[in-house]
Amino acid sequence: MKAMEARTRVSLQNILFATDVSPVAENAALYALEFARSYNAKVHAVHVKPVEIYGAAPPESWPILRDATQALAEQQAADLDRTFAGVEHEATVAEGDIWDLVAEYIEKDHTDLVVMGTHGRNGVEKLLLGSVAENVLRRATCPVLTVGPNVRVSPERAVAMKRILLAASFSPASDAAAAYAVSLAQENQALIDIVHVIQPQKAGEIVHPSDLAAGCLNRMRSLVPPEANLWCESHVLVEMGEPAEQILKVAKARRTDLIVLGVKSADTFTGAGHIPWTTAHKIIARSESPVVTLRE
Repeated sequence: MKAMEARTRVSLQNILFATDVSPVAENAALYALEFARSYNAKVHAVHVKPVEIYGAAPPESWPILRDATQALAEQQAADLDRTFAGVEHEATVAEGDIWDLVAEYIEKDHTDLVVMGTHGRNGVEKLLLGSVAENVLRRATCPVLTVGPNVRVSPERAVAMKRILLAASFSPASDAAAAYAVSLAQENQALIDIVHVIQPQKAGEIVHPSDLAAGCLNRMRSLVPPEANLWCESHVLVEMGEPAEQILKVAKARRTDLIVLGVKSADTFTGAGHIPWTTAHKIIARSESPVVTLRE
């Protein structure tokens, strides 16, 4: 595994803020705004609505419904304009397939970061992001910053990010996440906590989890180049247990400002080197810190 280049710097020129105009999304807007201010970036704020179908209403009411829909869209665009008034921005309300339009904006605007709010559903043990958010996380070609309902880290502190937690799974996506975390640390003179979680031994397994720890520590240390010690401090931690639970436990204990993790893409099957989606869901939905995800 190659050490990450310390000279790579994070440059945010275009931020895509995707919203469903929910309270969670409104909270995430504050993070998009703060990142735009800090990096002098442009925000492309977009609310994508499903195509309106008036088939259940009598035809004579369709013009009235279309006018009402148009008026609502204009109001929503005006609200986005007010939210991002302090930075360069564009506000759009569009109809169509949400992922198709988000993907179009990512490519058209050369998006460097997508910011969106997420929420937990179906109780504590079944925290899901929903099909729209999952599509973005698994298919976006750029990093995605998600702000869940339990985030306690303020936008200002998240942008300053003096303490970053990198969840290392030794997959291609994890390598991409490591490179990004190192770059963020360089930009902000931050400390990086690199965490790998070994799950409890299963029946029939010959190698005990504790025997894997030494090798894991060496692989984790290789993620940060030696010269990085000139501008940031890194700690490596191997934990035993359920991955999401342990990562969140470390993040809380270390007062993490930002969690960075790699996730598998939409067309990749779950393997030993990937953080499973159930784990990613729990981390994002339960985290008290914003989470940046990168896919391979």
